[in-house]
Amino acid sequence: MDNNYSLDLSSLSKELRLLLEILKTEDYYSIGLVKNESYIDIDWGIFLQLAWHHRVYPLIYSKLKKADDNRIPPHVIQTLYKEFKKNTLQMLLLSGEMEQVSELFTENQIRLLYLKGPVIAADIYGDISLRTSKDLDILISISDLKRAEELLLSIGYVKEVVPNVLNEWKWRSHHVVYFHPQKNIQLEIHWRLQPLPLNEPKFNELWERKRVSTLTSYPVYLLGKEDLLLYLISHGARHGWFRLRWLLDIDQMLRKGLRLDDINPLISKYQNRKLVGQALILTSELLKTHMNAGWGKLTEGNDSKKIAQNAIDFIKGTESLATITSSKYYKHYSKSLKTNLQKFSLFLILFYPSSSDLITMRVPKPLHFLYFPLRPFLVVWRKTRKPS
Repeated sequence: MDNNYSLDLSSLSKELRLLLEILKTEDYYSIGLVKNESYIDIDWGIFLQLAWHHRVYPLIYSKLKKADDNRIPPHVIQTLYKEFKKNTLQMLLLSGEMEQVSELFTENQIRLLYLKGPVIAADIYGDISLRTSKDLDILISISDLKRAEELLLSIGYVKEVVPNVLNEWKWRSHHVVYFHPQKNIQLEIHWRLQPLPLNEPKFNELWERKRVSTLTSYPVYLLGKEDLLLYLISHGARHGWFRLRWLLDIDQMLRKGLRLDDINPLISKYQNRKLVGQALILTSELLKTHMNAGWGKLTEGNDSKKIAQNAIDFIKGTESLATITSSKYYKHYSKSLKTNLQKFSLFLILFYPSSSDLITMRVPKPLHFLYFPLRPFLVVWRKTRKPS
């Protein structure tokens, strides 16, 4: 990385700084080396809130429980332990469901790749208890989507109701959510890794590079290492890296020695060098991730530096994703991630009818095609009707 460049981290709270100091320690022995001034005037309630918000409390607890550091109040360790235990049970529950769904889909000739969840925790951290996951994310071919839905409904899942006009989901969405009320498990079926217009490999290409997990007895498949890294980077960037968990994933994968030669062709093909540079800058600055000169070259672009600095405002807070994405600042940030061609593609997608048009003006279903010419007028109408 460019040694003459560093992020402005002056806005980070002392609680977040301490959290980062603990996260970037190599092992629990190193926690004792964290300077005493880092612990001065810490609001431990805020510290715990940040650990939970960033979903890093399992890793924080695993380090602190062994460190026996008397600078950490006992109630902090106890609170972290309770959350750690709850998360471990959740990950075990998801692991069992992951295996059952894999078997069901495979028996019905549906290929599936797990994007996140226990399989990723085991792959990246070597222990499912060290990473959190609220649901299971599965990628399948869009041609298998209808059959996959039938299977999930048959075993008790309920589909989230989403308004739809002229199959708008194909253009505005990249996944659909299902929920099992008895098991209290949420499952997302993806037909794309990311929403349009971001570039990404086709499903068959990802399937060719798949890996099999050692976590379960029945074969469970996940993305190849290079595909997983780029997916996690694109996902984290799109969400403004508002959870440190995603940066920790990148940090852990790089520490395991991913080869730049293997990933460079994919970076060039799918035009995400700027996003990779952003992720590398953030992990290097916040977590002190070591990277060789080859990786460092990817951080040299001014665009990567700019969007890395812009992400700090999302990282330092505890706002929800809904709050973040509704802000004007996020909309500006989101546009800055895209290439000019992607911006143009996104502009074209804006002209595709949406469920909002249906609410604004009801048209009989056989005449839904009229929403195409009507959409610009309906959008203007909604804007003028908004209260000032």
